[in-house]
Amino acid sequence: MMNYAAAGFTLIEILVVVVILAVVSVAVLLSTGAIGGERQLGHEANRFQALLSYACEQAELTGREIGISINREGYRFSRLEHNDWVPIVKDELRARKWLAGTEVQISRDNQPVRILDAFPEKPQLVCFSSGELTAFRLSISLPDVSTRYRLDGEPDGTISLVAADSHARR
Repeated sequence: MMNYAAAGFTLIEILVVVVILAVVSVAVLLSTGAIGGERQLGHEANRFQALLSYACEQAELTGREIGISINREGYRFSRLEHNDWVPIVKDELRARKWLAGTEVQISRDNQPVRILDAFPEKPQLVCFSSGELTAFRLSISLPDVSTRYRLDGEPDGTISLVAADSHARR
């Protein structure tokens, strides 16, 4: 005759396994949420750098200045046509929105540039047809993400991207 009492799990053993699985699941969800925000912010910074580089190449190839206007919601590119800045509405240089909650700061010549709700009349940054660029420093961050990204534009058209801990000195 078989003894069935030793063949199963007790209710306590099953509850312990369920609690362990729940704790591991919460830990995984919390860690991927933070990493996901950093990953998204990094993607946003890389996309902005790539589009800005592309805009500067296009300005040089077409012989027409391209401006970059930044507001709290996003950014757009425009071409200088007969002393007027005309927004580009199609192709790669169409207007883009920042990630929800993105905080952006810009400075030129170590002076902060105000970022408003609406796009400014004239762009804050310009890619010149000569291959030059308005020198700038742009910082992109999210409130709950410890990493922030900084783009530095040099007059020679070079654009560098650096990731930094937002708790470090600026």
